[in-house]
Amino acid sequence: MKPSPSEIAQHFANALPHCKELNMRMDLLEDARAIMSMPYDKRLIGDPETGVIHGGAVSALMDSCGGASVFMHPENASASVTLDLRIDYMRPAKPGERISAESHCFHVTRNVAFVRVNAWAGDNKDQPVATATGAFSFKHKTKGRV
Repeated sequence: MKPSPSEIAQHFANALPHCKELNMRMDLLEDARAIMSMPYDKRLIGDPETGVIHGGAVSALMDSCGGASVFMHPENASASVTLDLRIDYMRPAKPGERISAESHCFHVTRNVAFVRVNAWAGDNKDQPVATATGAFSFKHKTKGRV
């Protein structure tokens, strides 16, 4: 039996070394949408005085989540790579809280997919830790699609 796109995306995330090292998990996969998260980890502290997770770990989560939403787009035919990712950090995540990211692939062209990503800590989805917009490579299932 052929694996579903969700099963392939989950396997892909588990196989990526940085996702595995950061203990990222797929929490939701739908058409053009993904939610991923990672636990608080003392190895990832960026500021020892506050215990706040380094922004690089948050950006890796957001980038991976963005790629997953592109992968889950109904017209997607292959894996993609990040072309551009602009992240705005809004506030630090509280030490000890799981960090989650939700991405939506909201527009595709012949070769580029555009995403929006929001990251939050704990249950504070309405208070983002960071927001991002990005562009990823894209290949349509149907030839000649514009």
